[in-house]
Amino acid sequence: MRHRVAGVKLSRTTAHRRALFRNLVTALLEHEIIRTTDAKAKETRRWADRMITLGKQGTLHARRRAATVLRRASIVKKLFDEIAPRYAERNGGYTRVVKLGHRLGDAAHLSVVELVERKGAETEQASPKKKAPRRDRTKEKEAPPARRRAAGG
Repeated sequence: MRHRVAGVKLSRTTAHRRALFRNLVTALLEHEIIRTTDAKAKETRRWADRMITLGKQGTLHARRRAATVLRRASIVKKLFDEIAPRYAERNGGYTRVVKLGHRLGDAAHLSVVELVERKGAETEQASPKKKAPRRDRTKEKEAPPARRRAAGG
């Protein structure tokens, strides 16, 4: 049972895992949409929602706490000045995880993490690449029937 166990380890050391999520949250707040694996996406959602909650508080203490996680001062400024005011009326649920399918190289489950009320969300779609159309097999010649081997020998 996983009582009182929060977060995922992802087979990484604590320092590596913390650096990974700091980078992912910074990228998410910079671009407002990122593509990553399912497990990383779900954990990044937790970190990003906490950062936006800090941004909504707007205090100096909250700004310093956010600065300990986010990699760049420009992203901290963007969080407090642009992103947090968008969610003033929303009580949580600032990010969305959309599953994309499997990665070709290693069959990892991919997802998109995006801010719910991001700019240009109506025009863009978080969908995987479209597959090439299947070829029409009705026009191909039928193969000759398989020959039967003669019984006996």
